[in-house]
Amino acid sequence: MYWEEDALKELKKVPAMFRGIAKKAVENAAYSEGKNNITAEDVTKSRENYLKFAEKSVENKENKTRIAVVRCETVSEVCPGTACFKAFNMREQAFKEYENDVEIIGFITCGGCPGRRISRLVNSLKKFGLDAIHLSSCMLLDGNYPKCPHIDEINEMLKSKEIRIIKGTHH
Repeated sequence: MYWEEDALKELKKVPAMFRGIAKKAVENAAYSEGKNNITAEDVTKSRENYLKFAEKSVENKENKTRIAVVRCETVSEVCPGTACFKAFNMREQAFKEYENDVEIIGFITCGGCPGRRISRLVNSLKKFGLDAIHLSSCMLLDGNYPKCPHIDEINEMLKSKEIRIIKGTHH
């Protein structure tokens, strides 16, 4: 596929974390239309079809609180997060304070000890209006789960991101 210069400029307007996927989407759409050249119009059309929903939600925040949950990588191998989502959906436990003006915009794992992925993903989520992050119950509990050995460092790193930190999800 040949990309016209204006098309490449238009592609650069897409947030960097989506650019590779956006490029593939544009090329697939052009291919399905039998095109060999990508124009700025093709990029705009694909952006409207595939990305505008995310961009609109950031632009028109509508006073919603945007939260994310970070959970243990090891525990995620056996836990699909059902209890976290159930507590959120029912507004119980650590989600009691929220009404209908909240949405989960991220449900991430730490990336493994010592929490190597959190900083990078929180930076990405902040671009989408992240207000608060919940440290999942599996990272905080003693007993059935081993408490995260890096929770203090993770907490300090999150404080440096200037977002609200809530300890817990469903316990």
